[in-house]
Amino acid sequence: MSLWGIYLCLKCDFHHVIQELFYNSDYITYITVILSNGNLANRIKASTRVGPHPLDLLSIIYGTLLGDSHAEWRESGNGTRIGFYQEATHQEYLLWLHNQIALHGYCNPVLPRIQKRLGIGGKVRNIIRFHTFTYTSFNHIHTDWYTEGVKHIPYNIIDYLTPLALAVWIMDDGARVGRGLKLCTNCFTFEETTRLTLVLNELYSIKSSLQKTGVPNQYHIYIWSESMPIVRGLVKPYMVASMLYKLGDVSMNKV
Repeated sequence: MSLWGIYLCLKCDFHHVIQELFYNSDYITYITVILSNGNLANRIKASTRVGPHPLDLLSIIYGTLLGDSHAEWRESGNGTRIGFYQEATHQEYLLWLHNQIALHGYCNPVLPRIQKRLGIGGKVRNIIRFHTFTYTSFNHIHTDWYTEGVKHIPYNIIDYLTPLALAVWIMDDGARVGRGLKLCTNCFTFEETTRLTLVLNELYSIKSSLQKTGVPNQYHIYIWSESMPIVRGLVKPYMVASMLYKLGDVSMNKV
């Protein structure tokens, strides 16, 4: 099929062409541009943007939802979009996220720009953000992750906590502590964070424990130093260079 033929088919039969050509690397960049073109993208209804969605995309979404991203219900589009947000100091990571999602055709390929926002006490913050297109087939993600507007850990997290998702979670909300690693889970309950530690152990034999944050009823997960070689082996292939410090100085083979 010619590229012009793909363009015409995308206009009249979006689902069919995506299902047939989504994994064809010869066309994926072109498809991404078409989906993100202002005039055409505005004509595509959320109800016509359907799955099945590739596991690596869902891994990225679930990994970031464990951190700072959010699923937003869009009443006007009768669907859900995923919003991604980071401080500008983490620009490399955010742009990597954008590239991964744009290559799948799930967001506008135009690079997000650094924006200024007023924070607490009038402090100016430099942030960078973007969001996916709205999909009705993302509504189940919103249902899984939110109850009356409050984010919680879905029971199917074990199905999506792949090594890629773990890497994204670490890049999004991890911090090196001594020879171990802290995952900031402050917004989740004690029961939910406990379940995450059990999932990490069941899937990858990663040993971890909960630690109090100093704020009542808030906890973070601490991955033990003895499990860090396992963690590095799983996630290093996906980590952007500026985030490798969270794993220790892997470039010098230090633990």
